[in-house]
Amino acid sequence: MFKIEKYKLSRRLALLVGALTLALPQLATAQSWPTKPIKLIIPFNAGGTTDILGRLLVQQLTKDLGQNVIVENKGGAGGNIAAEYVAQSSADGYTIMLASGSMLTVNPNLYKKLPIDYSKDFVNITNVASGPMLLSVSNKMPVKNLTEFITYAKTKDLNFGSAGIGSQAHMAGENLTYTANIPATHIPYKGESAAINDLVAGQIDFMVGNLTAATGFAKNGQIKPIAVTSPQRVKQLSEVPTVSESGIPGFQSTGWFGLVAPANTPKAIIEKIYNATVKAMNSDSMKKSLGSNGLTAVVNSQDEFNAQIKAESANWEKVIKGRNISPK
Repeated sequence: MFKIEKYKLSRRLALLVGALTLALPQLATAQSWPTKPIKLIIPFNAGGTTDILGRLLVQQLTKDLGQNVIVENKGGAGGNIAAEYVAQSSADGYTIMLASGSMLTVNPNLYKKLPIDYSKDFVNITNVASGPMLLSVSNKMPVKNLTEFITYAKTKDLNFGSAGIGSQAHMAGENLTYTANIPATHIPYKGESAAINDLVAGQIDFMVGNLTAATGFAKNGQIKPIAVTSPQRVKQLSEVPTVSESGIPGFQSTGWFGLVAPANTPKAIIEKIYNATVKAMNSDSMKKSLGSNGLTAVVNSQDEFNAQIKAESANWEKVIKGRNISPK
């Protein structure tokens, strides 16, 4: 009996020593991290909200982490191209991604076949920031408010642009057209900026895009802002009413953006990224920049972020099935 217990104890000690042997190199690596530049992958082309937020964030992270954090744009396929690249990158903290909320909650439900598994191939770090969206129309359209827009849309075959199939702008557009009961054809682009440029040129009729990317064009008179999707009006465009007060009570739509890293990235490195992000988003300069771009810092905990993704994924699954939304 004594020999059996002694054997069990020896085996446990051997397993513990083995685990520590494997963990110590990772711990040492995490303690010294970062020792070289870090890539922040932006899954859409330059000029969109994800890109704008990412470039603001890297300025602060570079200061706080003591290493250059470099933006790298990899647009296409609703963010899936960038996601595949990051998922296949080394899990060492030197490649992270600023994902749009739609990538983590819509894409897994929308695309039947993906080269990655969003629930398994990434570690979710934090929801960085969120902001309302803006319904804008081409200057060619003879409408000035939401009521006129809905009436006009019901007599025409309109189209709307987005940052890509399954993007936040796409789903916001689908949500609005469904709620307002108007027909419209979706035109996907490789990024939000490309869609807005075509809206300015009159190549598409309308767009429900992130306020951050659209505000400048609206203020310059290049597009006509019709309504914001937030519960209250926003100071950037204080004269623009909300969708809710314009005739669709209770309608809201929010865009958000979160940091993720390849699965199996050491926990100590994830904590360093999280802490640096919290510090960056709470800095006075970042708060000022976010405010001027219609964004609000979130930086929730990892558990809260995971719960948010799970809840929103379940909601979008119902929406996609209910409206028969397809990636084609």
